Amino acid sequence: NPQAKLIFTASLILGTTITISSNHWIMAWAGLEINTLAILPLISKSHHPRAIEAATKYFLVQATASTLILFSSMTNAWQTGQWDIAQLTSPTSCLILTTAIAMKLGLAPFHFWFPEVLQGTSLITGLLLSTAMKFPPITLLFMTSQSLNPTLLTILAILSTALGGWMGLNQTQTRKILAFSSISHLGWMAIITIYSPKLALLNFYLYALVTSAVFLILNSINTSKLTTLMTSWTKTPALSAALMLTLLSLAGLPPLTGFLPKWLIIQELTKQEMAPAATIIALLSLLSLFFYLRLAYCATITLPPHTTNHMKQWHTNKPTNISIAILATLSATLLPISPMILAIV
Repeated sequence: NPQAKLIFTASLILGTTITISSNHWIMAWAGLEINTLAILPLISKSHHPRAIEAATKYFLVQATASTLILFSSMTNAWQTGQWDIAQLTSPTSCLILTTAIAMKLGLAPFHFWFPEVLQGTSLITGLLLSTAMKFPPITLLFMTSQSLNPTLLTILAILSTALGGWMGLNQTQTRKILAFSSISHLGWMAIITIYSPKLALLNFYLYALVTSAVFLILNSINTSKLTTLMTSWTKTPALSAALMLTLLSLAGLPPLTGFLPKWLIIQELTKQEMAPAATIIALLSLLSLFFYLRLAYCATITLPPHTTNHMKQWHTNKPTNISIAILATLSATLLPISPMILAIV
């Protein structure tokens, strides 16, 4: 129904705008609630039991996290008399807020809901969950970054990078692989938020750009697991080549766009005398690199070793979207103009 889709999309934009532009905790909480309620029908629109299950899990986790955010802000207001987001000074409130935002984002060890929810939705809704729905909590993290506990955030970040890479190794479903990829990238954002919030936002923007290209390409070639990805080269060689480049960019290989945020984060962590943390997180990203390479290998080099049971589709029914070409090009070529990007940010 176009009218319903318009209402839900407008609500998503409204909820995000309210959260990112508010100074008062109640307004930020209201924006997060509008966002949650607007995405639920989009998750469950296929009426499949798996989609209903995903919507239920998403609602329970997000409602719990929103309650914790409200509880954190009320505790802070009770102790300090301040409802301003930037005036979060109570240590208890900071701890509860960090936990709540970690739940909302899917940071380890609160990550278990995210791969299951992403697996139960369509690729386009999965794209929204991985990018647009992460923006309001990351903005709250950005606004309260000076009050948060650096040790706790560093532990959560290293855990997320380790689990995101480790648990993605044995997956065969592309949506679950992208979910663990998202958890791993959130670790990079969390570790740098306190020391350079602008760098964390730059990392999020570039991650959203590259992951949007991957989701749209997978949606265009209509693939949800590795076995169907293996047959995509014969259908759409150009899209498969673009998918390979965007996956390698997502892995952070130079000279592609995804290398820029990792390079800058490692540089900033070294300046902050956190070389051991930078070394650990860089080594853990090699786990993610392995499954990105496996995806790229399946998409471009491998042919299926045996006859598959599903009916092969030797042409795509969907016309290729121009936005895929633009996003894939940006995902591969932004590194040379990195000084300009840094000047803008």
